[in-house]
Amino acid sequence: MFRIAHISDLHIPPLPRMRVSQLLGKRLLGLYSWHNKWKAEHREEILDALLAQLDELQPDHVCITGDLTFTTHPEEVDAAADWLARLGPASRVSLIPGNHDAYAHGSLDYALQRWAPWMQDDDARPAFPYLQRRGPVDIIGLSSAVATLPGFSSGRMGEGQIARLEALLGELGAGRRPRLLLIHHPPQDGATNRARGLSDRHALQALLARSGVDLVLHGHLHRPVRSALAGPDGPIPVLGAASASTLGQRYAPAHYHVFEVDGDAAATPAIRVRHSHYDPAQGVFRLGESEPVAAPEVEATT
Repeated sequence: MFRIAHISDLHIPPLPRMRVSQLLGKRLLGLYSWHNKWKAEHREEILDALLAQLDELQPDHVCITGDLTFTTHPEEVDAAADWLARLGPASRVSLIPGNHDAYAHGSLDYALQRWAPWMQDDDARPAFPYLQRRGPVDIIGLSSAVATLPGFSSGRMGEGQIARLEALLGELGAGRRPRLLLIHHPPQDGATNRARGLSDRHALQALLARSGVDLVLHGHLHRPVRSALAGPDGPIPVLGAASASTLGQRYAPAHYHVFEVDGDAAATPAIRVRHSHYDPAQGVFRLGESEPVAAPEVEATT
């Protein structure tokens, strides 16, 4: 049994002190939002509790679906790199960026540079989509992180990335290694509004309907999500994790997934999931029972 932890939206606190020259545009609004809304929600002690449970569970691999930072200040990016090093070696962690990791124009470039060991493919190429083959699983990382105007937190993959994903899935074929697709923004319809959504999700949906994967993991919504996309052999499960650092005053308390993949399954990959929720009263994460990963039915569209 190969065990994978899926965490998201860490927004690693605290925010650093910023110079006036670093507060142009959206980052100024982000700093105001942090100190007036989010500083009491995203807590260091919750991330410490997360690391404590992961140390106890010893998963074989960890997948992170973005938003390590809040404003992508360089010191936040450096602190996130230090946190990743605490989590484990790059060979055991798969990372993709989120919209907060591209908060200011040009800021994603530094994050991609500092976090490159955790988000490159097995040939050490820092490009999206990447492919990492870990144990019995193929992990595919997409980036939907783009800088947006104030008031927007939408994402986009772009035609080039979608074309490369189609070629990659074609190369992998349908040989029954489970394929896990990581993306920050939810790819299903109705998950959020246009200002926060994935603008080219329909192109991704059409591709997955043709080529398929076995499981899609995302973040962004700060609440646990269970949905599905149409696939060539039936519905594809889509699971979104809540933020891994929230106290639960504005959104759901911190939450993450633990997946158990049966690498010996003969035909259809057998994947089970356990949900771990933060208990604010006790200051610990509590791991739920194992259950099969199952997709709800996908409504037909015309």
